[in-house]
Order: sequence, then structure tokens, then C-alpha cells
Amino acid sequence: MFTRERRAAVILSACALLLAALLLSVATGAVSIPLPAVARILLSPLTGTEGAGLPDTWYTIILRLRLPRALLAMQVGLCLAMAGGTMQGLFKNPLADPYIIGVSSGAAVGAALAIVLGVGWGSAGAMLLPLAAFAGALVALVLVYLLASRGGRLPVLNLLLAGIAVSTFLGSIVSLLMFFSGQQLQQVVFWLMGGFGGRNWVHVLVMLPYMVLGASVVLWHSQDLDALAMGEEQAFYMGVDVEKVKRRLLLAGSLLAAVAVAVSGLIGFVGLVVPHAIRLLGGPKHSFLLPAVAVAGAAYLAAADVVAKMVLAPTELPVGLVTALVGGPFFLYLLRRRRTA
Repeated sequence: MFTRERRAAVILSACALLLAALLLSVATGAVSIPLPAVARILLSPLTGTEGAGLPDTWYTIILRLRLPRALLAMQVGLCLAMAGGTMQGLFKNPLADPYIIGVSSGAAVGAALAIVLGVGWGSAGAMLLPLAAFAGALVALVLVYLLASRGGRLPVLNLLLAGIAVSTFLGSIVSLLMFFSGQQLQQVVFWLMGGFGGRNWVHVLVMLPYMVLGASVVLWHSQDLDALAMGEEQAFYMGVDVEKVKRRLLLAGSLLAAVAVAVSGLIGFVGLVVPHAIRLLGGPKHSFLLPAVAVAGAAYLAAADVVAKMVLAPTELPVGLVTALVGGPFFLYLLRRRRTA
């Protein structure tokens, strides 16, 4: 059923959607710019036609404001979707998602604490903020794992309950940090809502090495994930160093989720919706699933950012609200289907 041609078609379709989302994201906003002009401006560094017949303000809007925002949305979508696909494969559970199992909440605590302590996006803060989020994500992941595991197994109900409990506890810590945040209150509140307003090339460049590192580790172990899907004992006999691979994937998945939270705030359900949709279209083989999820996740969040900008224009909705409106009902559908299966 899931032939090579079908999987190639899924990836090509995701790439087409990604390109369309990029163009729409750059074209939409308070100042509407025609798509042909957008394409000319984006290609101008290659063609050497900068300033040819188009307003200079359009170049400034696109190259300095909208393009970095669109690229950052794609980076965050890629990271969250790959983190979700990795955790679902590792836990053998389609409901495992950085947002649902508390990893994103842990990253939020780490980043919010750094913001309250005065760490911003200056030269030093650009490195410290993602690291603080990563530390918080790891603490949350360890707590959920310890609470949910029973004899080395992770039952679905235990995982969900532990994730909800840890997320609720960490949410109260974030609220406490907001209470003591003083002048940083508005910054913390805006950041927690999830979005890309005010982001620039600094955020894109800072996120890039973390994204490349986490995604490379995950893709390197894609075949190991396929082996783990058949059971840890079977994977061991196939030559997989099970515990080492599990630790690496947990660290890589947490890093991807943490750096996404650090630059964009809390944006939920991307790691739940995208991997599940790609799995339905092309099957569960991780050597296909993870690259496809990366492209589709980037396209999905860029499209969500377009919706956030257009629905109540010129006012922007938080992107986290858009993804929650899609992902919340989808999560309830998955949960109900598993209960009736």
C-alpha cells in the first residue's frame, strides 16, 4: 500500500505546500505585496535586479521583516514536528508529543526563568536562552518518565496522566515567575502565547545550529527507530545499542522542542498532528517519516502563521492559538479512537 512512489509523492506535495506557505507568509501582512513582486524580491540577490521597478519599502518589509519571520516559523515547525515524530516512535505511542507530555512546559519554565533573570536576545542571551529551555525540557522529560514508567514500560494512560500532572505543575511555576517578573511581565506573557511577531534574523541564526544538531541525530537513528518499533529485545538482537539510542533520541527530541519554545514560546500540537497525518499518508517507516515530517511541519506552521496574520487583520492572533484550535480536537479524536479500538 505504501509504495516508494506514494512516499515520493507525499514528500513532493509537502515541498510544494512549503513553497506556497513561504510565498503567502511573505506576501501577507499590514502591507499587501503581490506574489509576482514577492518572487522577484526573493530572487533579487541571485538575479542582481534589486530596486528594478519596485518600491524600496517592499524590499525592506520582505527581506528584513517578513522573510526571517517566515523562515523562523518553518524552523520551529520542523523542530516540533520532528520532536513529536521521534517521541512517538520511541514511546511507540501516537499520543506522545512534546506539548502533551510536558517537555514544552519544561522548556517554558527554563526560558521564562532566564527572561525573568534578565537574559534577553543579546550576544550572550542568544546562547543562554535556548540552553535554559533545554535544561527545563530535560527535567520535565525525566519527571514524566519516572512517573509514567511501570516495569520498563510506558502505558498510554500513565503517560498522559503524568504529562498532564507535570505540565500543570510547571504551569504554576511559570505563573509564579510571572508574578515576580516585574518589568519583564509583558515580555513573558507575550512570549508564552506563542508567535513570531518581532522576530528577526538573530533568532533564525541562533536556532539554526541547535536545529541541525537535533535533526541530524534523529535522522541518523531513523533505522534504529524502526528496529525499536518491533520491540527492544528484537532491536537488541538486530545490533541496536538500545539504551544508548534511547538516550540520544530523548536528548535530541528534547533539544528540538526546547529551542523551538525558546524562540517562539508555547506552540502546541504541531508534534501531534503532523507526524500522525504523514504516517497515515505514507506509512510508519522512519527513514521516510522523519524527513517528510520535517518538511510538512515547516509548511504547517508557516501556514498557521499566515492564518494568524489574516483572520483578524490588521490584528494578529497568537500562532499558538491557531494550532491549538486545530490540534485540540484532533487530540480528542485520537484519544477516543484509541479507547474504542
